[in-house]
Amino acid sequence: MARRRRKRPIFEMEIEEVIFPNKGVGRYKENKVIVKGGIVGQIVKVMITRRRKDYYQGKILEVIKRSPIEETSRCPHSDRCGGCMYQTLDYSKELKIKEELVMELFNEENLLDIEFLGIEPSPRENEYRNKMEFTFGDEDGKLSLGLHARGKFYEIVGVKHCNIVDEDFRRIRNEVIEYFKEKEIPHYHKKRHEGILRHLVVRKALSTGEILVNLVTSSQGELDLEELIEKLKTLELEGKITGFLHTINDNLADAVNVDRLEVLYGREYLIEEILGLKFKISPFSFFQTNTFGAEKLYSIAREFAGDVDDKVVFDLYSGTGTISIIMAPLAKKVIGIEIVEEAVEMAKENAKLNRLDNVEFIAGDVLKEVDNLKEKPDLIIIDPPRDGINPKAIGKIIDFNPDKFVYISCNPVTLVRDLKEFERRGYRVNKVKLMDMFPRTPHVEAAILMTYCGSDKE
Repeated sequence: MARRRRKRPIFEMEIEEVIFPNKGVGRYKENKVIVKGGIVGQIVKVMITRRRKDYYQGKILEVIKRSPIEETSRCPHSDRCGGCMYQTLDYSKELKIKEELVMELFNEENLLDIEFLGIEPSPRENEYRNKMEFTFGDEDGKLSLGLHARGKFYEIVGVKHCNIVDEDFRRIRNEVIEYFKEKEIPHYHKKRHEGILRHLVVRKALSTGEILVNLVTSSQGELDLEELIEKLKTLELEGKITGFLHTINDNLADAVNVDRLEVLYGREYLIEEILGLKFKISPFSFFQTNTFGAEKLYSIAREFAGDVDDKVVFDLYSGTGTISIIMAPLAKKVIGIEIVEEAVEMAKENAKLNRLDNVEFIAGDVLKEVDNLKEKPDLIIIDPPRDGINPKAIGKIIDFNPDKFVYISCNPVTLVRDLKEFERRGYRVNKVKLMDMFPRTPHVEAAILMTYCGSDKE
């Protein structure tokens, strides 16, 4: 006999508080309910999805009534698109929410007596992204190209007027979708693993205007893309397309993986500039998605680092070497460690591009490679992934006992966890400054300055 599924409760509740970065909290029959998304003051329709020990997990089905602090949305897609959260807020209110949520994390961990320098706004509130990954899908029975619908894995919202990218992105996106609609090329169906079109990734160097277009498909059909490339080359753009790539990806995951990469036009990289330095960016290189925000973030890092003339700097989790290369002109020597070999090769190329010979990059896991470092650092800069510093590595890093640490974090939740260990080992958090790298979303970067105050240096 088939087991009957229990009907999940659906009800209305008010968002009473928000937990960083985007967990709304309300009540159902006096029990706490936590949902993804929500702004304090909203009345939302929620479906319970899971029961935990002392709270329920839920899913927002609909916003019944907006919060008193909300305004008319600045984006025509915001009611369905899952890409942004704060399109209905004045930017000053968005910044205040982010600042208060991060300060609350510090207070909860008793990280007090800190000079909190507030939040630095993004130089651009809109059209700030230098990279956008659009997904092909189905919308009302027609081929679509856009972002995932809010709370939906299989539904795609066509974002013809997306306002977190500039007009060049929109024109390229719109030209591509119209071309494939005309050709009747099917999208890749994620459930059946059938079809061809998967993603369109557009990168633009906002300082130089160079644009890289990467079409990602399965190998289930032959495509002649010459006509599309010619159409794109004749578009009226502020920037210029310097490369068109075709990536073949047959991985079952809904992510841009590479089985084969073909350069069909131009070159496979673009050149971006930050703080007067040039950076070569390949299709799959990590690079901050907000170019002008990155300039501000790295300027904060340099300010926190202070005078590094004749000093040795370690840059851990160095990625494509952006921070290392920005610090190198000021320091005696910089050593960067990064686990992704492709990123390390790109970092080495970027060092050569800027004619720097005092920076060294090591490919490997920070946990293991720090054991092989013989030099004594005066400053260590840490910019780990969202999970924070590997718990097995953090002790080894602190053992270098430098005068200063500068910690840059894209996830304040794991940041405050890590800072407690630094504090336990004799380091004091002196300054905290937030940088809003991701307007209209709940995410924010943090820059931290720590100095040693342990007994053997007092």
